[in-house]
Amino acid sequence: MSGTSLRLLSPIAALLLGACSATPSGSGLIVNDDKNCPLKLQSGQTLSLDLVSNPSTGYRWKIEETSGDILKSLGPEVFHSSRKDVVGADGTSTWRFQAIQPGTGRLILSYQRPWENNSEPADLFDCRIEVE
Repeated sequence: MSGTSLRLLSPIAALLLGACSATPSGSGLIVNDDKNCPLKLQSGQTLSLDLVSNPSTGYRWKIEETSGDILKSLGPEVFHSSRKDVVGADGTSTWRFQAIQPGTGRLILSYQRPWENNSEPADLFDCRIEVE
């Protein structure tokens, strides 16, 4: 390999190794839908919930139940647009939680417009959570 190739590969290799060591295996769980429920978590483990959403349509995910005695919120919802170049594009809403003590509960979110309280949600995330 030439010297230029080695100089380019060294920072990339360092980043990849750093990314692998930054999060120990099994310390976090990423969930995109409720098809893999119930979820089993270890006490102290983090849960990242990523749900497709489009706030520009008026629809928002609303947390209905979090089982606060076993899950602790690690911050507010964060929305990431799938396309930065398009105003009103859909994307992903993300919530992060940490399992704080053993027990069972539910994590329930509804997808609806806040002003349409009496209508059925357009979508529902309903998952049983078990913390060991």
